[in-house]
Amino acid sequence: QVQLVESGGGLVQAGGSLRLSCAASTRTFTAYVVGWFRQAPGKEREFVAAISWSGRNTYYADSVKGRFTISRANAKNTVYLEMNSLKPEDTAVYYCAATLMGRVVIHTDEYDDWGQGTQVTVSS
Repeated sequence: QVQLVESGGGLVQAGGSLRLSCAASTRTFTAYVVGWFRQAPGKEREFVAAISWSGRNTYYADSVKGRFTISRANAKNTVYLEMNSLKPEDTAVYYCAATLMGRVVIHTDEYDDWGQGTQVTVSS
């Protein structure tokens, strides 16, 4: 089991940028695939992006492709989500999650450990 703590959320105007961080408390961080998900009020939690243990493989939801970038710094036990050209529809609570699946996966039930979330609000 790994504990995850997100940070970096906040209020930003449309077109702006934010960088989210996900810090993991584990000695085996490189064993984990990490994903970012988001949940808007009244909606189901949806996949945003995921990254393999090495960082060489990434996958994005179509809605964020070209605007968001996921990366990781294994020496710091941290995964980042750089969000650019933000839109009001990006407003949600953003969660990071970890899995030992061994490959990049995109469904919530494929992830075992979750952070508490960080709020991102994009004003128009």
